Amino acid sequence: MSNRSDVLSPKLSRHLLTISDLSREGAIHILDTADELARVSDAPIKKLPTLRGRTVVNLFYEDSTRTRISFEAAAKRLSADVINFSAKGSSVSKGESLKDTALTLQSMGADAVILRHSASGAAHRLAQWTDGVVINAGDGTHEHPTQALLDAFTLRKHLKGARGEDLSGVRIAIVGDILHSRVARSNVLLLSLLGAHITLVAPPTLLPVGVHDWPVEISYDFDEAIGECDAVMMLRLQMERMKSAFFPSAREYSRLYGLDRERMKKSKKNPLILHPGPINRGLEISADCADDVDSVILEQVANGVSVRMAVLYLLLGGSHE
Repeated sequence: MSNRSDVLSPKLSRHLLTISDLSREGAIHILDTADELARVSDAPIKKLPTLRGRTVVNLFYEDSTRTRISFEAAAKRLSADVINFSAKGSSVSKGESLKDTALTLQSMGADAVILRHSASGAAHRLAQWTDGVVINAGDGTHEHPTQALLDAFTLRKHLKGARGEDLSGVRIAIVGDILHSRVARSNVLLLSLLGAHITLVAPPTLLPVGVHDWPVEISYDFDEAIGECDAVMMLRLQMERMKSAFFPSAREYSRLYGLDRERMKKSKKNPLILHPGPINRGLEISADCADDVDSVILEQVANGVSVRMAVLYLLLGGSHE
């Protein structure tokens, strides 16, 4: 298993802050590396000595279950020491700034910081203040690059593109709250980089300004869009980020943009069902669709560990002999 220094662009080769840091070849190399590391998860002893002696800090200013535990499991399977830092109950609640927290962690010997923050651009700022590796685990409504990588990894396992190694020609619908979704932004960048054809499906009020410049098609009709899709990625309605009414009612939203059995029948291909979680069952997706045989939602969670192992391995594994 090789560790290539050109996986990321030369400008940001020490960090993973945005999908824009990746070339097509770099993205495929991460996915291929994750494929190899996934075998570790299937082995009786789920451990590699690659990052022994390294310290990885999970610095989470927002609540998280899947992402934090996934990064923790990934680091521990590579034999790194892991420190979980939560803003609640720390000096952050006393007014300590992100910069001072970062400098404190660096002085304690952190080799990598995995940051989740409510402010868009926080990971970029942190990368300017610390000497260690910074991995963006979600910053505001900006990006969530490792989520997009695990989604692409999951899709590639089931839907081989025309070239075999990517997603060329695969048709994917991303449905729901595009406006507030960092997952949607990262997926649009990565999946289009890998050759997929993407359709965004949402009410006009939940589409961001400038979306027509993205490498996507736009649809307001879910019934029509689902017809030719190979995969449907449902997004959570992020009520906590909504300061005004973006749709008439939850019932109306679910009727027009929710995924259920009746809507699935309008597809010609029995598409894969994805969701980054957490799921609002009965709102953006029905319980029977979430648990459907074509749902890979739990597989996404498992694949997240392998993908994050690959990112940590490639960013940290070759820094020292």
